[in-house]
Amino acid sequence: MQLKNKVALVTGGSRGIGRAISLAFAEEGADVVVNYYRAKAEADEVVGKIREMGQHAIAVQADVAIAEHVNRIVEKALEEFGRIDILVNNSGWVKATPFLEMSVEEWDRGIAINLRGVFLCGQAVARVMVQNGIRGKIINVGSVLGFTPLPGRAHYGPAKAGVNNLTRIMAHELAPYGIIVNGIAPGTVDTGMMEQFYEQAGNKEVFAEPIPVGHIGLPEEIAPFAVLLASDRASFIAGTMILVDGGMLACLH
Repeated sequence: MQLKNKVALVTGGSRGIGRAISLAFAEEGADVVVNYYRAKAEADEVVGKIREMGQHAIAVQADVAIAEHVNRIVEKALEEFGRIDILVNNSGWVKATPFLEMSVEEWDRGIAINLRGVFLCGQAVARVMVQNGIRGKIINVGSVLGFTPLPGRAHYGPAKAGVNNLTRIMAHELAPYGIIVNGIAPGTVDTGMMEQFYEQAGNKEVFAEPIPVGHIGLPEEIAPFAVLLASDRASFIAGTMILVDGGMLACLH
């Protein structure tokens, strides 16, 4: 029970990596605020599973790219639990589009969800932590594509590279308040976000080829690192992005 009596807010917590992290936190004793954008049924299902574990949980609908929505998530969390000890900035969005075909709207959406949302949620939660004297943990979920380019991801890659840098800045500025900030950079993980790419390729297994360990990652293989970073065991880790990619980056270089 590494997270006993802690309250965690997980953005994009209804699906994929966010779902796995929400459930892993609950298994370790945390109460969880599950943020979702459209997937209400999935969010309610996660909340139900968490309650079955004996922990408290609520689902809150919000677009993390909109400041007013972010404030609503924080307000709901405080109304229900009175505090936030852990924030996981997990919400993400991607669509494979060639650079010359990418619209301004698509670019803006990619930057807004993948980078602006991290800033808005990080700032809002950190302010609450500082005001309440909470020595909290913030975990930003980046991507291996924040370290290396991939065609068709002109919005996603730069946004995730921004998350890398923002994580370090947050770590530097928030450490004096006792708030520790780190990040996780997954490689290819088998989530709903990947379905569009499987369909385009016509063969899911081609995505395992550049991964040295030989298989596409599972959300449950990412979640333990979030638990570690959220726990007291990670008290001397700050400002780092932990690659959890099956060796993918080493292969791509």
